[in-house]
Amino acid sequence: MRNHFRSNLLHSFAALLVVTAPLFTSQAANAQAAAPAAPAADAGPTVGKAAPAFSLKDWDGKTRKLSDFKGKIVVLEWFNHGCPFVKKHYDSNNMQDLQKTYTGKGVVWLSICSSAEGKQGYGTPEEHKKDFKDRSAAPTAVLIDSEGTVGHQYGAKTTPAMYVIDGKGVLVYSGAIDDNRSPDKEAAKTAKNFVAAALNETMAKKPVAISSTKSYGCSIKYKQ
Repeated sequence: MRNHFRSNLLHSFAALLVVTAPLFTSQAANAQAAAPAAPAADAGPTVGKAAPAFSLKDWDGKTRKLSDFKGKIVVLEWFNHGCPFVKKHYDSNNMQDLQKTYTGKGVVWLSICSSAEGKQGYGTPEEHKKDFKDRSAAPTAVLIDSEGTVGHQYGAKTTPAMYVIDGKGVLVYSGAIDDNRSPDKEAAKTAKNFVAAALNETMAKKPVAISSTKSYGCSIKYKQ
């Protein structure tokens, strides 16, 4: 009698598990579906695809759009003049030489600051004007991105970070300015300059041989 009762009890318990198991599974699945997805990292645009359109104000308050330069080769340079790696390229005149050489050949050079207010690299329009004048720099325009919108749009992570866009609006280069990651200004003199190579090949209507590298420098001081 006792064995028969135990057998019936085990049978009933097993049946209960069969009935309730789908309920637990369903609840777990629903909970998983309701959980918020982790935010995606700023991957940036894909080389060989259209560069993202953007609009920013320059240091004179004039709105500049990427579309304003349709048909032109465009360089985007992220800067922060407090960063040792940016100082490397400006103190050696490497950046200024690039700016002057290629704007002289019709290239549009846009220097962008994505440092948030109160963080390293941020400056008022007047401060940026003084910095660039003191360095004898020659970009086409200096753009203010203190909200970080365009920096995130392009996946810019360091200063400097460099992008080359061809006359059709296609991103043809993304990454570091050169292949020497030292902050020593002397290193810029003998480094392989990826930006110059990309510009020369693009102007010659050739494919860019090295179209993507990992940028190096200081992290961009984005708004939190």
